[in-house]
Amino acid sequence: MKKQNTFIVAAAVTAAVIAAFWLLLAAPSYTGNAINMTQGVTTQSAINYQLHMTVLWVCVVIGVIVFSAMFSSIVLHRKSRDHEAAQFSHSTGAEIIWTIIPILILVVIAIPATKALVNMEVAPETEMTVKITGFQWRWKYQYVEDDIQFISSLDAVSNAARRLASGTNPRSVDNYLLEVDHPLVLPANTKIKFLITADDVIHSWWVPALGWKRDAIPGFINEAWTEILEPGTYRGQCAELCGKDHGFMPIVLKVLPKAEYRQWVQQQKTHMVTQQADIERLWSREELMKLGENVYASQCAACHQSDGMGLAPAFPALAGSSVANGPVSEHIDIVLNGRDGTAMHALGNMLSAADIAATLTYTRNAFGNTSGDVVQPRTIYRIKNG
Repeated sequence: MKKQNTFIVAAAVTAAVIAAFWLLLAAPSYTGNAINMTQGVTTQSAINYQLHMTVLWVCVVIGVIVFSAMFSSIVLHRKSRDHEAAQFSHSTGAEIIWTIIPILILVVIAIPATKALVNMEVAPETEMTVKITGFQWRWKYQYVEDDIQFISSLDAVSNAARRLASGTNPRSVDNYLLEVDHPLVLPANTKIKFLITADDVIHSWWVPALGWKRDAIPGFINEAWTEILEPGTYRGQCAELCGKDHGFMPIVLKVLPKAEYRQWVQQQKTHMVTQQADIERLWSREELMKLGENVYASQCAACHQSDGMGLAPAFPALAGSSVANGPVSEHIDIVLNGRDGTAMHALGNMLSAADIAATLTYTRNAFGNTSGDVVQPRTIYRIKNG
């Protein structure tokens, strides 16, 4: 009877300690953050979280039983109480029990886990499609039904603060390294399909609040889907080691109510019409230089540096280079189509004609370069479109 009481006490104490520990992990801290797994804001993340908690409590029960038996054995059968170790090699009954019980536990866990995987992989009838393409080190988003597309890069403030001797304290920058110039805007309570690929190396598109991530692989399209239940701003990052600036490739989702999202779509289409008009007009040198400086800072400075001095040998300097001071046609070809055998990848499908023309004008007239060339957006547009 005394041994049974001791075992019961040990079990109770063990259960209380383990349960308190896991409840502490699951409970929000004073700052509102949780140590436990992110619950997320999608139907899939809710399923994932419920599965996680189910498995967690199964582990708690197993822990209580195992540690209770272990602690009570240590207390009741210690040498100071003149206990001697039993002399046996094995127990067939015990071996059968500790084989069958884990199998049953795994089967019980496998049922909800399989349902979660099936729900993640088998997309329902979706209402819209977004194609995501990873580049070093930015994302391209294309809204298939609405014919909208843009590039999302690390925002200029974080991009400047991250550089050595920038003079900016990163702690003073809001959402440091987790802010972009153009977030992916999506509607809430809408089933959305994602087509995810890459144009150079393997990337991985990951927003924890969605409850999944997908690799972006060149020449291959991965599919995923989501239904975001709550409007808000959600942040993520590339989760694949994709190169030297891997840590500077954030993802920002801006989720709007459906009515506000439709307004945003109309604004983007109006902006696209304005962009097309901008392509046809003649730009002044000052306009191109101003735009080019901004585009260079967000798209080119990561490799060629803000002063145009580059990072040899992978990223050559633009200051005084034979390319930036040579024939403009060769410079245009390199920017549009990239250069084989180097880290310079094609920007023709990533940037607009105006952005490319402005960047070319800027780099050919900045950093001490004196070509004097002014490249017009309509010239780039006609080269890109044959």
